[in-house]
Amino acid sequence: MLHINDLTYRIGGRVLFDKATVAIPEGHKVGLVGRNGTGKTTLFKLLLGEVGADDGSVSIRKRARIGTVAQEAPAGGLSLLQTVLAADTERAQLLGEAETADDPGRI
Repeated sequence: MLHINDLTYRIGGRVLFDKATVAIPEGHKVGLVGRNGTGKTTLFKLLLGEVGADDGSVSIRKRARIGTVAQEAPAGGLSLLQTVLAADTERAQLLGEAETADDPGRI
């Protein structure tokens, strides 16, 4: 689904990614959290093609989906985890179906 190979990216002389390599298999879901200034937003910009890498490559399958939430979590009583899980509509649909299903094969 997603392959990052030897990705290098610098901002103002600061190296954010130095030959980074990762592969996320099809069907997997991952989350990215971390301190401010560590390159999370920049990584998404690289994945979405909004900025170009200094070196390396990014390959994403056409049917892959990349979802994001605002950098600042919405105000309210939900935790960051609850906010992210609420955005997963497929998960919400399956949980709703599981609560009302009466066919043992569907539970």
